[in-house]
Amino acid sequence: MISTSYVRAMATYNRWQNTSLYAASGTLTDAERKEERGAFFGSIHGTLNHLLWGDTLWLSRFGAAAPPPAVSGMAETTGLHPDWDDLVAARGACDDALTAWAEELDPAWLDGDLTWTSMALGKEFSQPKWFLATHLFNHQTHHRGQVHAMLTAAGAKPDDTDIPFMPQSD
Repeated sequence: MISTSYVRAMATYNRWQNTSLYAASGTLTDAERKEERGAFFGSIHGTLNHLLWGDTLWLSRFGAAAPPPAVSGMAETTGLHPDWDDLVAARGACDDALTAWAEELDPAWLDGDLTWTSMALGKEFSQPKWFLATHLFNHQTHHRGQVHAMLTAAGAKPDDTDIPFMPQSD
């Protein structure tokens, strides 16, 4: 079982890493961000779009955001924000919502179960909320790792990703 302290720490980590990746991505041209790089969601831009879509979807299931636009398949999640500035703004708004959710999270919420229908599989599932919150952060780390690798290969320099090196707020 996780705690609200864990959720809050991971929300802080999420914002730190997104700030780093978006800053490094901003040093590239739009064409470089959208270049096919062999990742599951193709490009830096596409992967960042998918990650934003997934975060928004889980936050909506947690009652902390409106649902993202409906898609008929995961491939559609890569093009929801074709304009870089729109993607940056949407990511900032999502990170604000995620941080607010984490800060306001009641420990009792983590003890319950959540039932939802998977858009990817079209099936209904029910699992512990603490487990799904862990999934939210794990999914972020997975795709941010892909983006970090693509940025590094493109010559950009994102920050370190190790949690112990996360700047501490005073």
